[in-house]
Amino acid sequence: MTFNKISLIAVSLFSSLSMFGQAGLLNAQSAGEIGLKPMEEIYAKSEGPILYQKVNDNDILFEKKVWERIPLNERANFVYYYPERATVDRKPLFQILKEAIANKDITEVYSDENFRTKIDLKDLDGKFYRTDTTDTGKEYLMYGNSVPDEFIVKTELKPSDVKEYRIMGTWYFDRNAGEMKYRLLGLAPIVVDINTVGTEYESEIPLFWVFFPGARQVLYENYAYNERNPAQKVSFDYLFNARKFNSVIYKTDNQYGDAAIEDYVRENAMEQLLEAERIKESIRNFEDDLWNY
Repeated sequence: MTFNKISLIAVSLFSSLSMFGQAGLLNAQSAGEIGLKPMEEIYAKSEGPILYQKVNDNDILFEKKVWERIPLNERANFVYYYPERATVDRKPLFQILKEAIANKDITEVYSDENFRTKIDLKDLDGKFYRTDTTDTGKEYLMYGNSVPDEFIVKTELKPSDVKEYRIMGTWYFDRNAGEMKYRLLGLAPIVVDINTVGTEYESEIPLFWVFFPGARQVLYENYAYNERNPAQKVSFDYLFNARKFNSVIYKTDNQYGDAAIEDYVRENAMEQLLEAERIKESIRNFEDDLWNY
């Protein structure tokens, strides 16, 4: 079994793919009708994403949490980065998440990867925007006057500021199904810190963590680009559940208190990569050893 083998549920998600080209393009009577969803697509979407199968804790023979990086500078992961701005029928993944959070379509948003501290919508504004006052505007303040709008500069995080996505999920062996399965639990965009954008001290931080099951409906309703056949759309929900990405393990639950690999394998990038591969191999081997036994 390969590490990227997915469960039967994830495979069945393929049936949720919509077979529609650019919405309304061929049947549009005017340019304004381009982008309007056909009734067939509306009916297909009304069913929502395929629900995860319920798992009895007593049926789990093996379980391991794994944190991974999805770097967006790799060609295989371009689908999570492009387009840099919205088109007629597609949006950047970052924009999808941002708008869904603002509209309260996604409410399970946390500041930590363990989903303990929930982030209020008001607190997120400070993460998305930075407001600066020009030198001329500061002179207005010095004399006790209000600053005109033209002397206030507002910087907003853009989809192009996202450098990678991080995911957290668990691999588990379901004895009823007799196979290893994967369940994605968390998703986080890693962005340039808004307070350092445009400076020589730019740094990258996780903007927030979304509890993935609570975001599936939004990701199911939004399409990514299908390079092999643009007429056959794929949802972000399918892509993530089917593990259609290149990733690197950077952390797993361990005896060091779930420490990241770089915390216990220090200052050696090659050894860190080998440790990530060792973790991957140990998960892969568990099922093989179980059946061989």
